[in-house]
Amino acid sequence: MKQGLLWLILLSFTIIPSFGSTVAAAETDTILMDEIVITATRYEEDAESIPANVTIISEADIINAPAYDIPDLLRTQAGVHVNDITGNRRSYTVDIRGFGETAGLNTLVLVDGRRINAPDLSGTDWSLIPLDRVARVEVVRGARSAVMYGDNAAGGVINIITKRGRALHAGAEITGGSHSLFGADAYTSGRLEDVSFRISGSYLTADGYRDNSDTDAKGFGASLGYHPGDTVRFTLSAGYRDDQTRLPGALMASELAGGLSRTATTQPNDFADVEDYYLKGGAEIQLTDGSRLKIDGSYRSRASSSYATFAGGWYSGKTEIESVAAAPQLIIRDTLFGLPNHLILGVDYVDNEEDITNLSEFFGFGTETVLSLEKKNLGYFIHDEFRPTDQTALSVGYRYDRAEFIFPDISDERILDEELFTAGITYQPKDSLDIYGSFSRSFRYPVLDELFNFFTSTVDPGLSPQMSIDYEAGIRYRHGDALSVGMSLFQIDTDDELFYNPVAFTNQNLDGTTRRKGVELMLKGEIDRFGFSIGYAYTDSEIQDGPFSGNAVPNVPKNMVTLHGEYDFPMGLTVSLNGIHVGGRGFISDFDNTYPDQEDYVVFNGKATYNWDRFKAFIDLNNLTDETYAEYGAIGGFPAEQAYFPSPGFNVRAGMSITL
Repeated sequence: MKQGLLWLILLSFTIIPSFGSTVAAAETDTILMDEIVITATRYEEDAESIPANVTIISEADIINAPAYDIPDLLRTQAGVHVNDITGNRRSYTVDIRGFGETAGLNTLVLVDGRRINAPDLSGTDWSLIPLDRVARVEVVRGARSAVMYGDNAAGGVINIITKRGRALHAGAEITGGSHSLFGADAYTSGRLEDVSFRISGSYLTADGYRDNSDTDAKGFGASLGYHPGDTVRFTLSAGYRDDQTRLPGALMASELAGGLSRTATTQPNDFADVEDYYLKGGAEIQLTDGSRLKIDGSYRSRASSSYATFAGGWYSGKTEIESVAAAPQLIIRDTLFGLPNHLILGVDYVDNEEDITNLSEFFGFGTETVLSLEKKNLGYFIHDEFRPTDQTALSVGYRYDRAEFIFPDISDERILDEELFTAGITYQPKDSLDIYGSFSRSFRYPVLDELFNFFTSTVDPGLSPQMSIDYEAGIRYRHGDALSVGMSLFQIDTDDELFYNPVAFTNQNLDGTTRRKGVELMLKGEIDRFGFSIGYAYTDSEIQDGPFSGNAVPNVPKNMVTLHGEYDFPMGLTVSLNGIHVGGRGFISDFDNTYPDQEDYVVFNGKATYNWDRFKAFIDLNNLTDETYAEYGAIGGFPAEQAYFPSPGFNVRAGMSITL
């Protein structure tokens, strides 16, 4: 990491500590309103004007949902396919619009606007942000936001916005449940004149559904805001997470057929331990009535160690990643040629340094690799939205992005660059109706350990970035506050899609084009004390060229249905129920489509919450029908066969909290 850049960011913490757009969103009542979205354009915008399928999960939705963590919350959203890989709520993939096994590398995840996707194949660590710290979640489907954020946003963007200090108060919660689950959380927050703060801590331990699936985690989060006047706002935030988790691994079809229990493990020594912390700072400065300057900077350090066994050998690895990021933006809201206009110009800089120590044995041959990798990313973007009429919003955007991959141990490097475009239109013939369409170009660079071949200790010169063209059209209708309906149609054409070829034991680009197309339908309503939502998604993901031509992309269900209902009884009792249907989908790595699809499944979860004065009690009842299923399955072993990661049966979580 370059010392000059580090001192620059530390100086920004001291002089102008952070006030990014998402921080502002959590600290002002106006921006907390459901109709305001930040993620799509990195500034506050009415949801009705965005030419994309956007979902906002509010704090009330989070409180009433029978959800254990953020992926649990997301799995009830139309078109969002969630897999709990290990069955112990530690390792997830979250897929938007059918990217299958590479979903984690094609869905950008942000926390308060800060990128948390790792620069390597480890993807997103969803355990970093406990659900009790979350104020709201914004989901923007499709590549509409790629111009704003760059890499990893081909499928969509998920922005997790954390709670900030407002009124002076404190609280604590304890939880317990099946599989020896125990959790404890506490926080304090407040506002003293121009200063706001929030400090929280959490602890969680559980044995897990399967053998060797225990987890032990603790975390800490803090945010500080300073508002000396109407023209300047500052914040500083930090977080720490220590997570020690055992990994039960897959069970082969032959083992299950031979009578092995679904809760068993054949890999009793596998584990993954992670220690992660970050510091984020910046400022928002009002330059004129219609213009603002935002400056964000962050530092993140992530250390992980793991051990895994597989057919033919074992693997042990230690990885340390340091990331430094800076993101200045200029936002101008004014008139241009007499028309309302909203312009944003920005720069994104990220420097990731990774140190890797790997020990492995494969069919009796042992290897040791000690390696340093680095990726420097610089992007420039401009985005403009203007209204030629009161009913019409037009938007255009452009981004130039450049990545430098450096491999000092082998004296090699590689430079990749891409240009992105987006254009959209939203027409509102009346206040209750939006009709929209958009076109976007997105990309994904190879991550560090895709580009570097560990078997040959060389950089793969033939591996290219993948490029996607995204088309979307949709309609939204609102009947007052009681009912909203939405439909979106999409098509994503991806060239040179990056994937892991299990036959060649290497990362490759798929030949030609992969096409994803589908429809997403959403209905949400409220009648007196009863609220409900229904979602349906049809997704067809097909490889159109090369040796896999005509085959479906593995692990993409064509049909998904989500249901949610809740009723507010008098005297503070709320009862909710959700249901999820996931259709058949191919096994991970089965690009030949040789094997039958994984079975579809239906799961129902319920929750009851009782509020009395400063006390709250709740109980979650998960998998109410005790469905026997596996969210995730792959092809593996020698000889190759279906391998399953069994999902938990009926389980219970209950807790109580107090607010002071």
